[in-house]
Amino acid sequence: MSSHALHHYPATGELPRWLLAGFISGFISVLLFHQGMAAALHTLGMTPRAPYSLQSTAPWGIPQMWSLAFWGGVWGVVLAAVLGRLEGAALIVAAAIFGALLPTLVAWFVVAPLKGQPFAAGGAPQAMMIGPIVNAAWGLGTGIGLALFGRRRAAA
Repeated sequence: MSSHALHHYPATGELPRWLLAGFISGFISVLLFHQGMAAALHTLGMTPRAPYSLQSTAPWGIPQMWSLAFWGGVWGVVLAAVLGRLEGAALIVAAAIFGALLPTLVAWFVVAPLKGQPFAAGGAPQAMMIGPIVNAAWGLGTGIGLALFGRRRAAA
C-alpha cells in the first residue's frame, strides 16, 4: 500500500486549512445539497417545509436559511476533524454517512426538545426519514468540498 493511499491526519500546518475548508464546505453544502434535497422532497410532497426559508429564527432573528448554513459550517468543522484521515471516495462516502447519522441524531434528541418539539420527529416514519436524507445530502456535499479543496495539491 502506498503512503499516498494511507493518508495521515492533515499535517499540523495543514490543519487550519483543513478545518476552514470543512466550515466553508459545510456552509455551501447546506445551500446547494441540503436545501436542494429539501426542495426535491418538498416538490414531491414528502415534506411541508419549504426550502430556503427566510423566516426568522429565535433568539436573534437570523433567517432560517443562513442559520442552517452557519450550523452546516460548524458541523463541517466537526466532520473534517473526525474524518481527517480519509480522502477521495472513502472521505465522500464516510461524510454522507456521518451527515445522515450525527446531525440527525443531534437534531432529534437535542435540538428538537430545546425548541419544544417532539423527539425524533414525533416518531412519524415519513417525517423521520427527511432528516437523514437531507443531512446525508449535506454530508455528501461537504465531503466533496473537502476532497476537492481541503488539502494542498502537490505541484505537477
